[in-house]
Amino acid sequence: MTRDKLASLIRKWQTLIEAHVDVKTTDGYTVRMFAIAFTNRQRNQKRKTAYAQTAQVHQIRRRMMEIMRRNAASGDLRKLFDKLIPEAIGAEIAKECRAVYPIKDVYVRKVKVVKRPKFDLERLMDVHGSGKEDSGAAIKREADLAKGRVETLAGSGGRL
Repeated sequence: MTRDKLASLIRKWQTLIEAHVDVKTTDGYTVRMFAIAFTNRQRNQKRKTAYAQTAQVHQIRRRMMEIMRRNAASGDLRKLFDKLIPEAIGAEIAKECRAVYPIKDVYVRKVKVVKRPKFDLERLMDVHGSGKEDSGAAIKREADLAKGRVETLAGSGGRL
């Protein structure tokens, strides 16, 4: 998450809830995940503020950490990033924590690789070999470039 996006989320009259957890994935990586959430006003609420009590914040943080642990430990690093890109973990946290206090703007804001496994060439080839075969279209060269001609601009004093 970029700094400007994070700054746009922070407002007055709501509680900011942050959580972080260290998790080991099935392929041996240890990652530290940071999550952020904000309290939301309830329907038909007259009060301007949407502050959660400290016990509610602790309970939400505990659930956030448990969900991040469960999602990261269940698969390898590639599966974890496949879950992070569509923000599925944030949606799951918001859904489960709704019973404690309504929250909004739930994101996994940062993921750090704390420890990586020893280098294994076979595993590296498996990871990169499972990608899509079509990596792009071939570029067709013009006949002029094949003959050795070089494009120049008038007055440029050199080649392009």
